[in-house]
Amino acid sequence: MSRPFRFGVSLLTPAPAAEWRAKCRRAEELGYDVILVPDHLGMPAPFPALVAAAEATERPRLGTFVLNAGFYNPALLAREVATTDALTGGRLELGLGTGYVPAEHETAGLPYGSPGERVDHLRRTVEELDRLLGCDNHQPCPAQSRVPLLIGANGDRMLRLTAEHADIAAFTGARPGSAPGSLAPLTAEELDERVARYRALAAGRAEPAELNLLIQLVAVTDDPEPVLKPLLERQPQLSLDSALALPLVLAGPLEEIVARVRAQRERFGFSYLTVLEPYMEAFAPVMERLREEPA
Repeated sequence: MSRPFRFGVSLLTPAPAAEWRAKCRRAEELGYDVILVPDHLGMPAPFPALVAAAEATERPRLGTFVLNAGFYNPALLAREVATTDALTGGRLELGLGTGYVPAEHETAGLPYGSPGERVDHLRRTVEELDRLLGCDNHQPCPAQSRVPLLIGANGDRMLRLTAEHADIAAFTGARPGSAPGSLAPLTAEELDERVARYRALAAGRAEPAELNLLIQLVAVTDDPEPVLKPLLERQPQLSLDSALALPLVLAGPLEEIVARVRAQRERFGFSYLTVLEPYMEAFAPVMERLREEPA
């Protein structure tokens, strides 16, 4: 039995209070299940932005997508998580990752470290959060008995950590590119291998995790070529057909996109899809059609 679809939107652009609340309300009106905030310098600070989103909305869950663990001390992060969960009425979903932009660490005056060091720090963070937030006398106290944990992962060590601890396994559909802080898209076959590796590592779980995919581009159109031109310029190894086949790209007529998303849920298990703020409106008709599950 496939999981029901769930949809999130990652809000990237800082805004004054009234504008921020308005776009959160719009996300709720469009039917998004989760309002998410990333963790990059130059974008909104995640926790206050989510508290403001909670004040403006009633239904959506609220999540970090994803926190850069290297920015945080685990004890201080536990305080932020517990306070935010309490102030949002138990609507928080905590997303964590290692971070992938060296320049942000340099600007913040924080060590970036090797890939292994970043994974080690994330593991320590996850384990400390489990310990601290699982303690009955931790103050402040979160509203939820367990704040759901999402981990964004692709590498083997990260997938193992995700299999051990995460309620939601998030796949970016991309890997680090040749330039620092850049990403290169995974083909469907490459993503097959990563999901299979995760499933093998998670085989002993009592409860299967929800699988998430971050969609990087959405365009409901009969002529996707102009929309894909910037992607093809950034990724010259791709042809138009290979770009259209990328799991993180949804471009084409509405019914084709809807069928493709359902096929990807069947193939990979992705029932929770996240889109970026620029595509919030474009994805709405796709989301509406996907709610109409076939009998």
